[in-house]
Amino acid sequence: MFRITLRQLEILRAVAAQGSTAAAGQRLPLSQSAVSAGLNQLERSLGTRLFDRIGKRLLLNADGKALLPKALGILDNARQLESGASRSSTFELWVHASTTIGNYLVPRLLAGFSHECPEGRVEARIGNTLEVIRAVQDFSSELGLIEGPCHESGVLVTPWILDELVVVAAPTHPLARAAKHRPLTLAQLAAAPWLLRELGSGTREAVDLAVLPYIHTFGEARVLGGSEAIKNAAAFGLGLSCLSRWVVDDLVRAQRLVILDTRLPPLKRRLSLIWHREKTLSAGLGRFIAHCRAQQPDFPAGSQRI
Repeated sequence: MFRITLRQLEILRAVAAQGSTAAAGQRLPLSQSAVSAGLNQLERSLGTRLFDRIGKRLLLNADGKALLPKALGILDNARQLESGASRSSTFELWVHASTTIGNYLVPRLLAGFSHECPEGRVEARIGNTLEVIRAVQDFSSELGLIEGPCHESGVLVTPWILDELVVVAAPTHPLARAAKHRPLTLAQLAAAPWLLRELGSGTREAVDLAVLPYIHTFGEARVLGGSEAIKNAAAFGLGLSCLSRWVVDDLVRAQRLVILDTRLPPLKRRLSLIWHREKTLSAGLGRFIAHCRAQQPDFPAGSQRI
C-alpha cells in the first residue's frame, strides 16, 4: 500500500507549475527520473491520472486541478509547522500587494504592525493585481492586497478600504486651464490624450470600469507600466491620467499636477484582501489581517479640484 508523501506533493506542484518533469526536476532539484517516479507513485496511490500530455508538455487534467489546491494547502501547513518549530516565539509572513497599495499603503501597514507585533516579520512583494492573485493561488504569498476585482473561485475576497481616483493634468495643459472656468465635458475627456496603466493592472481595470461607460473611448492613449511614470509624464504635459489620490498627492502639493473638475461622477474603488480558500490562517497571519482591517487611511488633505 502506497502512502502519499510531502515530496510527492512537491513534485505535483513543480510539474503543474513548470509543465514538464525535466523543468520540475531543476526547480526541486531532483533528477528527471526521480520526478517521474514520484509522480507515477502519487497517481498509483490515488488511482487516477493527474496530467494530460500535450506534445512535450504535461497539463493538469480535471482530477489534477481538483487536487492541486488541497496539495498546496497541505504543503503550506507543513511549512508553517516547520517555521513554528524552529522559532516558537517569532513568525514570518509573505504578502503580495498590487502597485498602488504596495507603494503607498504597505509601508505604513508594516511600520504599524512592527510596532504592534515586534515578534512578527512581514516580507512584502509588489506586482500588478493579476500577479498578486496568481501568487495567492499558488501559495507563494499568504495574503494579497489588491486594487482590482478578483473572480477566481479558489480565492477568498474580503472588502477592505475605499480609494478615490482623480483625473489629473499639468497646470499648463489646455484642459487644466479650461477646467478653471467650468467642469470638463465628457466630449472633451474623450478627445483628450490619456496616459494609462497596462492591462492587468488594478488601476487600469478600475479606470476602464469607472470612466469608459461615460466617455466610451480614450482618444489618444499611451500605456506606461507604472503609476510613477504616468504621473510624471502627466506633469510634463503629455496627457491626462486617472490615478489614486495617494499616488498624485505629492505632485499636486508641489503644484506640478492639478486635479481636474469634470462631468464624471465621483470615482471610487474598493481595495480588497485575498487569500486562498485552502489556506489555514496562522495566528500571525490572523493578527496581520486584523491590523489591516483596523486601518482606515484618510485621503490626502489639501488636494482640491480646479
